Amino acid sequence: MRIHAPPSLSVRFVPHCDPSVVREKSPRGAADVELTEKMESDAAVRRIKPLATHRYAAQDGERPSDRCEDNGYSDDPKRKPEVRLLLLREGLAAALLSGFVLLLWGLVHLSLQQLVIGKPSGEFNAGRARQHLEKITSVGPRPVGSQENEVLTVNYLLEQIENIRVRTAAGPHRLTVDVQRPTGSFSIDFLGGFTSFYDRVTNIAVKLEPKDGAQHLMLANCHFDTVANSPGASDDAVSCAVMLEVLHALANQSTPLHHGVVFLFNGAEENILQASHGFITQHPWAKLVRAFINLEAAGVGGKEVVFQTGPENPWLVQAYVHAAKHPFASVVGQEVFQSGVIPSDTDFRIYRDFGNIPGIDLAFIENGFIYHTKYDTANRILTGSIQRAGDNILAVLKHLVTSEKLADSSEYRHGNMVFFDLLGVVAVAYPARIGTIVNYMVASATFLYLAKKASLPGNRGARYVWDLACATGVVVLGWFVTLLSVLIVALLITLLGHSMFWYTHFYAAICLYGAAATGKMILIHTLAKNLYYGGVRLVELGSLYFDVSLLLWGCSLVWLTQRGLCSAYVPMLMVAFPLITRLLLMKEFKHRGASLKYSGLYLLGLALPYVHFMFLIWVVFEIFTPIMGRSGTEIPPEVVMASLVALAIIVLSSYFLHFIYLVRSTKWILAALGSTFVVMFLLVSAGLFFPYSGNPNSPRPKRTFLQHTTRTFHNLQGQVESRDSGIWINSFDFTAVQHITPHIPEINDSIRTRCREDRPFCGYPWFLPVKFLSRKNWYLPAPKVSPGSPVEFSLLSKEVTSWGTVKMTFSVNGPSHMSLYLMPHRGASLSTWSLGDGTPQFDLNGEYFVFYSHGLDAPTWTFWFEIQPPTEPDPAGPEGMISVAISTHYFSGEDRRTAQLEEILHRFPTWAFPSSWVSTYDMYRY
Repeated sequence: MRIHAPPSLSVRFVPHCDPSVVREKSPRGAADVELTEKMESDAAVRRIKPLATHRYAAQDGERPSDRCEDNGYSDDPKRKPEVRLLLLREGLAAALLSGFVLLLWGLVHLSLQQLVIGKPSGEFNAGRARQHLEKITSVGPRPVGSQENEVLTVNYLLEQIENIRVRTAAGPHRLTVDVQRPTGSFSIDFLGGFTSFYDRVTNIAVKLEPKDGAQHLMLANCHFDTVANSPGASDDAVSCAVMLEVLHALANQSTPLHHGVVFLFNGAEENILQASHGFITQHPWAKLVRAFINLEAAGVGGKEVVFQTGPENPWLVQAYVHAAKHPFASVVGQEVFQSGVIPSDTDFRIYRDFGNIPGIDLAFIENGFIYHTKYDTANRILTGSIQRAGDNILAVLKHLVTSEKLADSSEYRHGNMVFFDLLGVVAVAYPARIGTIVNYMVASATFLYLAKKASLPGNRGARYVWDLACATGVVVLGWFVTLLSVLIVALLITLLGHSMFWYTHFYAAICLYGAAATGKMILIHTLAKNLYYGGVRLVELGSLYFDVSLLLWGCSLVWLTQRGLCSAYVPMLMVAFPLITRLLLMKEFKHRGASLKYSGLYLLGLALPYVHFMFLIWVVFEIFTPIMGRSGTEIPPEVVMASLVALAIIVLSSYFLHFIYLVRSTKWILAALGSTFVVMFLLVSAGLFFPYSGNPNSPRPKRTFLQHTTRTFHNLQGQVESRDSGIWINSFDFTAVQHITPHIPEINDSIRTRCREDRPFCGYPWFLPVKFLSRKNWYLPAPKVSPGSPVEFSLLSKEVTSWGTVKMTFSVNGPSHMSLYLMPHRGASLSTWSLGDGTPQFDLNGEYFVFYSHGLDAPTWTFWFEIQPPTEPDPAGPEGMISVAISTHYFSGEDRRTAQLEEILHRFPTWAFPSSWVSTYDMYRY
């Protein structure tokens, strides 16, 4: 629909030419079209049908002065200039926007490098904490059940705690130590759902309280155990080192605490949160715990971020914001983490779900590439990271143990908090109910602004609404086409066999996918400007597309607020600041158009919401880029990375669309972006960006798991049906063994396994129920394994109950880590068992996975279950009513290695991290 301006109106332009900007030409050529200054306000888009071709570029040989003086009008010296409407030059616009983005990105990185703001108070000694860290990690990996975890580390911690107790005995506090070795079981829906059983794992609980005792306790939690093959400096030895020093600082205070603190050094977190469950459900001190702080890691070093709080209890967030010396927190991280998008969990969940107590969850998130690898060493953690973590934990604990809210937290329980920090300088927190009010006020102001524009004289409301709707359609279409185009590029890269090229070269992904997304967005809007809006004044288009961005952000603000998400503060910022900026600059824009002054002030008004949003973008990439290296073989990483880059470009471009319509041309920008994309695509296609790196200063290792295993399968009569041995290989990223095969040719697709659906968990010794993440694995034949302490598995009894089920009791004796798999045959079902809460917890595939671990001197594990037999046997399925399998995992001691494992490990390239151990798998039919 084209809308013609009344012929009685005219526009006159100032003959003066600003060298930094170019005035918009009249679309009527020599015809006089006069618009009053009143109608130059931000109004509905007025289409003016040109009598000749509308010119956006200067003709060959035309001087800028000629272009500015002419402007498509007759040169009548008697006419007085009424309106100065300026357009940005293409180069200046590109420089302004790119400089703005780079400046804010630089500020984000600068803030991340400032680990400690100001001088340390001196209460927390980071040097002494580093000594603890180095001592704990010096014993090497500390899996549950190993001498390193159960004896060496425990003895060191007890020795340091005793030294603190002796030195502070004359002070106003009493320090009590209790070594707990609990046994228990619980079910959890993590990783699809499974049940955990632990026996005599280790907890070191230290209670610091006034000499006359305390009725209310604050809990601080860390864990000193590790996964196999990693020294675990960041996960989580540094947290335990920080806690030792915080304990030392609090115990030496001359002023007695109002409440007590329990420092829990738990020795079985990597076994899926077992030790924390043992403490909160069995320890007598747990009944007095009113809140907790959990110290964790999903990366190595950097800043520790508050990424979970609650549930509810907003006073905890207020305490952190009030007391933390170096705040670093995000409610966005909390809502993303609790959505399950990130495949991880912490002790926070156990204290929340089984202890019904609120808390604060903190974690190091930087450099997740070496999380849970051999590179997680003490020297990679900066002393500044230790200092800031210690300052924060000490300050928050001191605040909480002197707070009356801890004594009666139920009074302050209800409600959630919106919380975030601004570049680590200041933290902002306010109740969610206040946030809801603010959000709706901002949204109302937005819609009122748009409604007022629709009601302006000459706009004829319906016309403005129609133009706004059409422009919104163009924007949404641009999003869709941009995302689709980038995903097509990602698919091509995947088909060419160059997935994860950005794993070591992150900015290569920005250059490839970012150039494609930005170029596509600009191209779509350039086409819309030149073809669909061929005769529309560009300043009005710029105004219209600002309104579209405001409308879309306003709608997202309302939607998130209605869903009760605290993250709605983000669109609130992205609406409030641009709207205020627009209102303040409306007069400047109305009289001069896109002047340099207007452009600079406009970007200045966007600075705060954009710098915060760019920080959130950094967090997303800092977390998800390393996760792609351990997310299994089924999730295509190019799709994830391309989508994240495209979405970041779409969001950041929202208020930049304004400028696309305020420049006379975008051809050189499109040429530059197109050239960047083509060059990067050719370089990636040529394989010049290798995904992994063995550089000791910045490793990006490929994670591979190898188990030298012997599998034994028994039939219904208990006889051995088959037996084999081999090295079972799992790759935990999408590239599988593509880059390993050239170094170890025998690891290739000819030995790739297939899942046997008639065997529990495909007939392989899965340590955790993650077969849905890694469906590609390989089995290289190898000699039989003969561990010094083989598993002893036996059926103790089998009886039919009076209610028609079959009760089967088993005993198992084996190493510290075992996995039990139960697969009822078709028509049969488990009704109850001795594990968890008595209700069998099955996984995503309808099988049952039980994770078992024990500390030292654990007795034989005895368990039972009841099964409802099938009404009639399945002729196509396995014989019997259930298949039971037990796998053992030797993570420590002499049994964890074999000559064959050692030989193949030495052949892996330096950029790979092969984690290996010995295992067995025994299956029985009943």
